[in-house]
Amino acid sequence: MIDQKVETAIEAALEAFSKYSSFDATPFTEVLGEVFDSEEDFMSKVALLDEVFDDYPKLDALREVFFDLLLINFFSADVKKLEEDYLDTPEWEAIEEETLDRGTELLNLLLYLNECEDEDIEPGLEDYLKEFLLVDEDEFQDEYRIYEPVIAHQVLMDSPVGEIHIVGANLAEDSELKELFYPIMCFFQNTDPSVEVKNSIADNAIDKEFDMAVLEILISFR
Repeated sequence: MIDQKVETAIEAALEAFSKYSSFDATPFTEVLGEVFDSEEDFMSKVALLDEVFDDYPKLDALREVFFDLLLINFFSADVKKLEEDYLDTPEWEAIEEETLDRGTELLNLLLYLNECEDEDIEPGLEDYLKEFLLVDEDEFQDEYRIYEPVIAHQVLMDSPVGEIHIVGANLAEDSELKELFYPIMCFFQNTDPSVEVKNSIADNAIDKEFDMAVLEILISFR
């Protein structure tokens, strides 16, 4: 099964990636859609997903964010076919252990956007940090550490996107948000951007094809 929002996100991401790179990724919409929609178990789908990216290395920049989408699709669609408490089983615990080093922080943001939709609230950076990630709580200091660059630069919500570029480009190489900082901050600055705003975001992007693909995933989830 494939969730409608995930299907839209795949198409939007590949279109954006193609628009800003020399590689036409749009034909992979169908290929990847078949992976997501297959009846295979989760780890088999991961193997199929990796096979696509292994065969087409020009797409590799999107590998881990598409893993995030695969996981979101599992939570939204595939899990409905399994027993009610599947996510509490040793089988799922083993899968989580096996995939600890996969994916990105995009997963948390997509989960947050789904929650916003369920609760009919507008997504916002402060709400995401304090109410969803609970960065102010002592027991969530890992989240605080990861999101420290975002927490420290919330003033960028009122700054030109060129300023977001400068901060993002100068983040430490080992920051877990190094790649995602620019598209995440641009998204929260304007969760429903006009064509003109998108063009400005693209013009100031750090890694145009990746940044715009991630931005389109977020917009499609909103």
